[in-house]
Amino acid sequence: MAERSFRKEVELLRAGAGTELHMEGILAVTKALLQSGVAYVGGYQGAPISHLMDVLNDAQELLAEFGIHFESNASEANAAAMLAASVNYPLRGAVTWKSTVGTNVASDALANLASGGVTGGALIVVGEDYGEGSSIMQERTHAFAMKSQMWLLDPRPDLQLVTEMVEKGFELSEASNTPVMLELRIRACHVHGRFIARDNRAPAMTVREAMENPVRDTSRIVLPPANFLHEKEKIERRWPQAVRFIREHRLNEFYEGEDDRLGIVVQGGLYNNLVRALRLLGLGDDFGQTRLPIYCLNVTYPLIDEELLDFCTGKQAILVVEEGQPDFIEQSFSKTLRRADVQTRIYGKDCLPLFGEFTANVIRDGVDCFLRAAAPGLLEREAGVRFVDPRADAAQAAEPGAYVQFCHGACHGFDLVVLVVLSSRTPTRRLLSLSASRG
Repeated sequence: MAERSFRKEVELLRAGAGTELHMEGILAVTKALLQSGVAYVGGYQGAPISHLMDVLNDAQELLAEFGIHFESNASEANAAAMLAASVNYPLRGAVTWKSTVGTNVASDALANLASGGVTGGALIVVGEDYGEGSSIMQERTHAFAMKSQMWLLDPRPDLQLVTEMVEKGFELSEASNTPVMLELRIRACHVHGRFIARDNRAPAMTVREAMENPVRDTSRIVLPPANFLHEKEKIERRWPQAVRFIREHRLNEFYEGEDDRLGIVVQGGLYNNLVRALRLLGLGDDFGQTRLPIYCLNVTYPLIDEELLDFCTGKQAILVVEEGQPDFIEQSFSKTLRRADVQTRIYGKDCLPLFGEFTANVIRDGVDCFLRAAAPGLLEREAGVRFVDPRADAAQAAEPGAYVQFCHGACHGFDLVVLVVLSSRTPTRRLLSLSASRG
């Protein structure tokens, strides 16, 4: 049974090119699928991606108008097996489920799909259910992408970019004959925003047309000796093709900053939280203008060594903001820099938690740690609003006079200081009046 009805919102998906749409993330993904000329869609329910299946179910009339086949699959394995339609035919197909338990159920079918490769674009929209509110064990989709050599998109939570990444995901899949996973965290699934629509497209070939004109390529069947050649093909041909496509189409993003000595690398899905964290530290604004350059990984696998080396040239240190364990990205970047003899120092899990969801506050503390280690004094020198962490001065909280002395020194030269009082032993009103009396 559907969690909610989207019948009213589905009518918005008929909008043509140039129309500005304002909607929820999962509706935008559905619109992007229609714009991509997808031939078939399916999936299995599971938070945080359940509503995407609800939208597809409510949009069956619209899907039928374009000859798009829809299935509400019995399991994730069944959905993944359906993607085999893209192996021998130029059919674009998309399925969706909850990760990582859903991906585990589908992993056998995915491994076969990734081994033989695809002709038509194959996209797996995965609902990443990681963090304190997760209903499953704490694991990451990244490991499955690495295991089977499938490419992993982790788009910045902006609906214009998310819709573009869905369409680019199909193109990347076809350019490298490889299935592509698109990872959406819960905030991306349910964020509301605006984007400019394009026309919906009928598929170049429908599922019915493919069934009426059967094609079979025995070299794509995952049996010896073909399966040994598939691995060679993955590394020698498909990987370089994917890297070339990602670089040429600039799927990853670079944001300039005033201080080129340092930089931050962040998974695309965490970009908004990073911007908020920098805003809290006084190193950026709400619109993404920051003091520090940012390399935003909308594609987290494969990683592009050349882009990293370009970003790190001339920098003293970078911070890798990577949620969860193992720290795949940080390890890979460390290897890349060392092999290229680039001496930029990498900070990551030494400043950020080894586990748990990276909220804005968590990232703020990590950036604060990074800057105090890599560029002492930057926060105090550059921030117009200082973030004061009372935990660092807990010993001074016992006596009012100590706090007054601390405030007097810390406030000098700043237009605004936010004072957070944790101790109940000294009334806030008294502290503020004492501070004011000292100027």
